[in-house]
Order: sequence, then C-alpha cells, then structure tokens
Amino acid sequence: LGGGRLGHPTRRPALTPFAFSPPAVTSPCKILKCNSEFWAATSGSHHLGAAEEAPEFCTALRAYAHCTRRTARTCRGDLAYHSAVHGIDDLMVQHNCSKDGPTSQPRLRTLPPGDSQERSDSPEICHYEKSFHKHSAAPNYTHCGLFGDPHLRTFTDTFQTCKVQGAWPLIDNNYLNVQVTNTPVLPGSSATATSKLTIIFKSFQECVDQKVYQAEMDELPAAFVDGSKNGGDKHGANSLKITEKVSGQHIEIQAKYIGTTIVVRQVGRYLTFAVRMPEEVVNAVEDRDSQGLYLCLRGCPLNQQIDFQAIRSAQATEGRARRKGPSLPAPPEAFTYETATAKCREKLPVEDLYFQSCVFDLLTTGDVNFMLAAYYAFEDVKMLHSNKDKLHLYERTRDLTPGNTAPTGTHPTLWVALLCLCWLCLL
Repeated sequence: LGGGRLGHPTRRPALTPFAFSPPAVTSPCKILKCNSEFWAATSGSHHLGAAEEAPEFCTALRAYAHCTRRTARTCRGDLAYHSAVHGIDDLMVQHNCSKDGPTSQPRLRTLPPGDSQERSDSPEICHYEKSFHKHSAAPNYTHCGLFGDPHLRTFTDTFQTCKVQGAWPLIDNNYLNVQVTNTPVLPGSSATATSKLTIIFKSFQECVDQKVYQAEMDELPAAFVDGSKNGGDKHGANSLKITEKVSGQHIEIQAKYIGTTIVVRQVGRYLTFAVRMPEEVVNAVEDRDSQGLYLCLRGCPLNQQIDFQAIRSAQATEGRARRKGPSLPAPPEAFTYETATAKCREKLPVEDLYFQSCVFDLLTTGDVNFMLAAYYAFEDVKMLHSNKDKLHLYERTRDLTPGNTAPTGTHPTLWVALLCLCWLCLL
C-alpha cells in the first residue's frame, strides 16, 4: 500500500468466481447450506469420546443426507453436491451408521470459552482503528450501498439506478471481494433486485483465515459457509465477527482488522447491502490498471444505467396503454404516481434520491417491500456514513458544482412539478 498502515494479506490462489466474469444466472443448489449445517452440528464432536461421538455423528450424517435429498433436483451436475453425496455414503460405512434413525436439527457452532470477547492480547495489526492512536490523522471512511431495483450509492456518493442483471462485482481489493447476483423481479420485466450475495474475506496475516459468507433469497445465515461466526483459529480471529441483529432479516459483519463494517438485510424476498470502509482499504489493489472495475468505486457501466426521467415517461405511456386495453401485464399491486409518493412519504419524509427510488420501485414492481428496502438503506447510511452532512442526496444536473445537496434556491418538488408540466405539453 506504499506507506499505508495495512500489510499485505496472506497470498492465496486467484479466486476464479471474482475474475470479473460476465453476468450469470444464480444457482438454486443449496449444497453449501447443507455442508455448513453438518459442520455446525459436528464441530464439538472432537471433545467427546468414541462411544459418545458415534450416535451424535450418525444423527448429524442422517440430517446431512436428508438435506442433500431435499436439494437434489436443483443440484444436477454440481460437483460439490455429488462429492458430498458420495462422502456421506463413505462416512456412513466407516462409522457403522444406519440410514434409519433420528436426524439432528442444525445448530450454529458455539465459540470456545473466552471467545465471546476480543482477546486483549490480540495483535495490534488486527485492530485497524487502534493502530491509528500513534498517528496524527484518523482514517477517512467511505460508504457504499445497494438496494431495491437496484439502486447504487458509490464510495464517492454518486447515486445510480442500474439494470446489472446477473453476477457483478461490488468490491474487489486486496482484502475483500463482494459479488452480487441480480434477477428479474417479475417475468419479462427489466426491473431486477439482488437475489444472492457472496463475500470473501481473504486470509490476513495472524488475524483471520479466509472466510466466505453467502446469502440468498429466503436464506440470510448468521454464520460463514463453514458454520463459524469468527475469523478462524488465528490469534486475532475475533477481529472478524458476524452478529445476527434480527433473525433471518438483518446481520452485521465487523472486520476490525480492516476497519470495515458490513450490513446485509433481507427485505421481502430480496437482499440489501451496505458497507463502511476506510479509503486505504478501498484503494488497496495489486493491479492499478484494473482498479475501478467494481461497482462500489466507479458505478455501473453507462449501458447499464437507467435514466429516472426516461423511465417515468415510459411509465406514463404504459399507464395510458393499460387503460386502452389489457395488453401489458400489471404489477401485483398497481400504484399510481400519487399513491406511490404518499406511501413512500410514510417512511421517507425528505424527497431525496432515496424517496425517489422508493417511488420508482413501487411503480415498476408494485411490491411495497421495496419501500422498506429504501427506508432501511437510508437507516444504514445514517449509521455508516462518516459525513452526516452528506446523508441526503438529490438529483444533480450537469452544471451543478461538486457536492451532495440540491441548489438552495430550488426544492426537489419544484423539479417534479416542472417535469409533470413537460409531460402534459407532450401529450
């Protein structure tokens, strides 16, 4: 990092899934969930004697086999799935387990005594903020968030609405990889939302082992894919922790060794993502030529960005067409512009871009959960953004000077009124 505080992460082979692959359809195979549940159920078995271990282990194996059978239809051709199935058969034979009998309920791995709090003798390098006590300047923090249809707030406070269907990199630096997969909200619709999120924390010196977190629709685990809830067995392992805030709806990951906080939520069927990260970590890349190829830093490619005004005009045209005949499918709960703005104002009283995103999403999806996604995204901004004067963002025009607020003489509602007047003139 050329003079930065952080050292280099432990070298690992290149991570193929994050090699900026083209958009791909998310796999419905749940074998990783089966694997992590089995690991969690057997993680304490080594403390038991052989006689005590056998019944518990066989029970966990039967639960593992049952889990693989449940997901068999969606895992055809998946190498990890077929490997797990063969492995279960082998273990059943080795431990003389019967295929008939009780199955265990999955449980999260319990931390050994003393691991509930960070070790006092944890290496200083494993606590990013503490290491700055010896420096004159505190670290500068940035924020990135993704929510809704999807809407992106970058590390530079640029706000965009994007298509980005399929798999896309949100963050890719020396310490952390984040990839999201977005899928259509309705059949035949261009509106997408985040259905899968994968986070890879790379192995870092004496602090943490490599850890992978994965969330999907209707599955927001409070553990890494291996069933653990911290950074592994290294001395500073508790500098990486997962905390469940609301079961199945809200988790928080603290990566203290890189000064980073991540919030993942499930709102309705879809996921939201928010992160607070030091600029030093944001800009930590080996290959400067590839810097900026991820969404949180540079935003969505131009051909993936959606123009709010153009979409509003299209929605107005679609509304007229729908009144003339049933040729266009209506969303599950049809909102007009007036009812959408009224609904969004219940949670978002300031007519900023979060409010406008809420209106946009209600009009395009008809799903009231998107209002909550915008609301929680702004709640996360309030918690994670380091500059409280930049919480609200407003639409900008090309001649606006750099900043994050609308011109003082023009209220956002006036812009809406002017747009409506323009549309009426075109009718």
